[in-house]
Amino acid sequence: MNFNLTEEQKAVQYAAREFAVKQCLPDVIERDEKQSFPHQQIMQLADLGFMGMMVPTEYGGSDMDAVSYSLAITEIAKIDASVAVCMSVNNSLVCYGLRNFGNEVQKKKYLFPLAQGKKNNKLYIGAFLLSEPEAGSDATSQKTTAVDMGDHYLINGTKNWITNGNSASVYLVIAQTHPEKKTKGINVFIVEKETPGVTVGPKENKLGIRSSDTHSISFTNVKVPKENRIGDDGFGFTFAMKTLAGGRIGIASQALGIAMGAFERARAYAQERKTFGQEISKHQIIQFKLADMFTKIEISRLLCMKAATEKDQKLNYDVSSSMAKVFASETAMWVANEAIQIHGGYGYVKEFHVERMLRDAKITEIYEGTSEIQRIIISRDILK
Repeated sequence: MNFNLTEEQKAVQYAAREFAVKQCLPDVIERDEKQSFPHQQIMQLADLGFMGMMVPTEYGGSDMDAVSYSLAITEIAKIDASVAVCMSVNNSLVCYGLRNFGNEVQKKKYLFPLAQGKKNNKLYIGAFLLSEPEAGSDATSQKTTAVDMGDHYLINGTKNWITNGNSASVYLVIAQTHPEKKTKGINVFIVEKETPGVTVGPKENKLGIRSSDTHSISFTNVKVPKENRIGDDGFGFTFAMKTLAGGRIGIASQALGIAMGAFERARAYAQERKTFGQEISKHQIIQFKLADMFTKIEISRLLCMKAATEKDQKLNYDVSSSMAKVFASETAMWVANEAIQIHGGYGYVKEFHVERMLRDAKITEIYEGTSEIQRIIISRDILK
């Protein structure tokens, strides 16, 4: 196995690191406290070509590989997980879904500006609408309906926990058209935010990733043209599962970045803080903590790289992405908690960042498939 990055991948990693330090770090605490959407940072990511990283240039993207994408998400999440998840949803879920399953008309109309992150010099990003009040981990129980009216569909229902919910211009909406067919009756639709009948609920007041905007989206007799359905009738559930498998690489990379950011701050603090006449990094108990943190981070990194490499090689990466997500997310929680412990009382103070990293880490165990769901996917594969 070759663990060396290409020069192009190193360049992407460096660009993402520079962006995170220069553009995200200065106001990351303020945006977290005020729950301010990182509009300026996302516009800058668009300028870097990071909002459609794996989309071919003919459709407005940067035509990079999944490894480069994982590296970029990781570097940004080390500083600001909120910016990382806004970027991840647009890349992994929205652009990926349209690139792989949309038709040419849909790609030219929607994928191109989404991959650019801009349209007419204004922010243009997407959101993925799957979760509902009664359909989170159980994605089969879709209550949002899309009734076939001949030349259009009529959508009614509510979606919950939608990242980019208010900032997105385009929604990919999963809805049930044929209830009697269960999962085979589900479809996916491209819905423009400004379509009559679309209502954005209040912003959720969250524990972590507070700078990203999370909303419920309601649909009341929303008329969607027939040509905005992606794929054949009944393709929606398959679309969602295939798209989420790729999305888990992004969330695993986000979790990896949070863990790395917390570790780096804990290591630096341990080399500065003195107790009993010496730096606490010279105490064996702190050394062991740092060693365990670094080892788990390295395992997470290798799992992320494995999943991303399999995706680049067009292999089946469903199980690899689940393993990367469950391990990296639980590592992020554990490492962030240990980072606070190493900081002592200072770890509980916002200006030292690690308390925010712990809050941000928790959601990586939940969204785009909980840790429990990942274990179901993994266990089914090893027991089949």
